[in-house]
Amino acid sequence: MTQQSVDPGRTPTRMGRLAAAAVFATALEWFDFLIYATAAALILGPLFFPSASPVAGTLASFATFAVGFLARPLGGIIAGHVGDRFGRKPPLVASMLVMGVSTFAIGVLPDYAAIGVWAPVLLVVARLVQGLGVGAQWGGAALLLTEHAPVERRGFYGSLIQTGAIFGAVAGNVMFLLLTANLTGDQFIAWGWRVPFLTGLLLVVIGIYVQLKIEDTPVFQAMREQSAATKRAAGLRKAPLREAVRRYWREILQAAGAFFVVNAVFYILISGLLDYGTTEVGLSRTEMLVCVMAAGATQVITIPLFGALSDRWGRRKLFLTGAVLMGLYAFPLFWLIDTGSVPMVLLALVIGFTIHATMYGPQAALYAEMFPADVRYSGASLGYQFASVFAGGLAPFIMTALLAATGAAWSVSLYIIGTSVVTFLAVLSIKEVFRRDLYATSG
Repeated sequence: MTQQSVDPGRTPTRMGRLAAAAVFATALEWFDFLIYATAAALILGPLFFPSASPVAGTLASFATFAVGFLARPLGGIIAGHVGDRFGRKPPLVASMLVMGVSTFAIGVLPDYAAIGVWAPVLLVVARLVQGLGVGAQWGGAALLLTEHAPVERRGFYGSLIQTGAIFGAVAGNVMFLLLTANLTGDQFIAWGWRVPFLTGLLLVVIGIYVQLKIEDTPVFQAMREQSAATKRAAGLRKAPLREAVRRYWREILQAAGAFFVVNAVFYILISGLLDYGTTEVGLSRTEMLVCVMAAGATQVITIPLFGALSDRWGRRKLFLTGAVLMGLYAFPLFWLIDTGSVPMVLLALVIGFTIHATMYGPQAALYAEMFPADVRYSGASLGYQFASVFAGGLAPFIMTALLAATGAAWSVSLYIIGTSVVTFLAVLSIKEVFRRDLYATSG
């Protein structure tokens, strides 16, 4: 079976239904994962680490935020192995269930005043399980669309998965905005912050139902239909994870490096700057939430735009351009925010999110084209999730620590420049595989 023989069946209507279902499910997953970032910036420090100073409490809450990223590679490893052997869909459904249970657990978790030191311990455990779930999700969701998509629109459809994360982040900010606007400070501290976590379980149940209605990708179906004598050549190996690490470790490292500034800056924009704007610049909690939410929402347009442009110009060119622009913007970002003017803060965030989209949009297609079919889930997941540990998970913590140590934002700007350099060099080393045949296997 060739790629061309499957393409005619992928009508725009069918692809539209598939994309809508995949984006909806991804948004639910990331809603659950990212509301923790907002809660860490706003409330978790004093509730779960009350004996610490305000700065130390924020650092501790961001540290538990980072803990979730430590489990993401393990989630990616398990899902990659299962996804390359048994299909892209099963680990996706499992990831939704794991995420729902852990998110609900955070919503009902007693705080430090109720159970003492067990509160932060259980918070860390729940966050680790959250990381396991989201680590299993991205690779399968990205491949679900890129392996179904027509080759000439692979970047566009792959970028739609990225918008799922944005929908999830915006929905989380909207919910916290509504809570802070309609509750007193005491009400928000007592129970209001728990509401987003409690609703996550219901949303994930809906997401699981949607995922069960999605068929597996034609690429995996083509491999599964090979005869027993040719299965090894087609890619159905006993240990696809081992094959990915043994034969494609360079590509895994390149994929991780490509994601470095993308992931770091995303969490600086949605979480680190939320804390910075309220504690250092003096803006209100509501003002910062509105700015982050409004600016982040622009990526619903810019991510598919740059995904579509990558179908014409290639993935590397946009990625390299974005890495350079992000490095150049590292200082102006804080110059605009430090004005304390809400319009200037909003402008700063819109520019930051737009530059971010130049790389985030083409990313799913870039990763899919870097690996052959039989190890694609494993390779893409490993690259994505290992970068998330060292870049995204630690970014708000590193930002808060740098501000505490230097007392100035220039240190965070240098950190952003450093991650931009890592991404630029990694992408520069990637061999251009634009519009690669996704049915090709390592055999």
